[in-house]
Amino acid sequence: MNLNTQKILRTLNPNKVWLPAAISLGFVAYMILSDEDFTPQKLNLIFEASYLPIVLAFFVLLLKELAYIYRIRVLTNKDLSWTSSVYVIMLWEFASAVTPSVVGGTAVAVFILLKEKINLGKSVAYVTLTAILDNLFFVVTAPLVVLFIGLDIFPESVGTVRGIFISSYSLIALYTSIMALALFWKPRLFKWLLIRITSIRFLRRWRYSAYQHGNEVMWASSLIKGKKKRYWGQIILATIAAWVCRYVILNFLVAAYNGDLSLPDHLIILGKHLILWIVMLLSPTPGSSGTAEHFFMQFFAEYLNDFTLGTTLLWRLITYYPYLIIGALVLPTWIKRVFYVKKG
Repeated sequence: MNLNTQKILRTLNPNKVWLPAAISLGFVAYMILSDEDFTPQKLNLIFEASYLPIVLAFFVLLLKELAYIYRIRVLTNKDLSWTSSVYVIMLWEFASAVTPSVVGGTAVAVFILLKEKINLGKSVAYVTLTAILDNLFFVVTAPLVVLFIGLDIFPESVGTVRGIFISSYSLIALYTSIMALALFWKPRLFKWLLIRITSIRFLRRWRYSAYQHGNEVMWASSLIKGKKKRYWGQIILATIAAWVCRYVILNFLVAAYNGDLSLPDHLIILGKHLILWIVMLLSPTPGSSGTAEHFFMQFFAEYLNDFTLGTTLLWRLITYYPYLIIGALVLPTWIKRVFYVKKG
């Protein structure tokens, strides 16, 4: 794995926050300018929310982060302290917020763990396992959502959403299946296949990378073998809790503007948010900026009406911008902590 320190620190650069913020706010500005019926009152509607659901949304946001912090600590067999676990999760969230979802932040996550004194083999194992657990949540729950709610889960006004969802879900399912089989069943066979595939003439330039990746998967596989049921139960439950909390935040935000939601409505909103997230994973923009706002309005306008634009902005203010701010604030302290450790 390429862990070039300078390259990764460029990715973690606090100045990276400006591009996704500009794209996100630029989209909102575009929607305002392109709406012939827009009036300042439409944005002022954001202040007409019921405050209790918004307070609960922030509380659930905190629970989500606690679930991730708990998971990484358990995942690393408590080799990470609570303080280190907080740094890892906050910087990992920041890296995800400033890089395109389609690219991912695997190398950055491994680098962060390495600097927290987790060796390379274990760092790769933990990051790979985390990706598999998160993706398995999508792979298992998305078909259930479509099965129980039906195709009405997709917005009628955007015919391409269904195609994007199918493409994104298929890629996630394929990657997760291959990595799960490699990690838990035949890591040596996986390495052999990578080397054989990159023996083809036009793929030879990637042969060394394939060899490295094969070794990484073999290290990861050896490190997670023999783990007890309690270990798997804790990290699986923490994964489910984190993702459910991530989605429930939006339920509270919608409820803040629409007090007439029934339990079936809440389940549909939860399902729509899951589908939206999978669609966002193919976004080429940092942190899905612009893409997230666009599709959010398509998915949830029926529940929000005149509150749609304001709620879109509030949703990103609660679930996205904090990671840009926290990451930019935490990063300098973390760099001093891991690169300039006091001697003696």
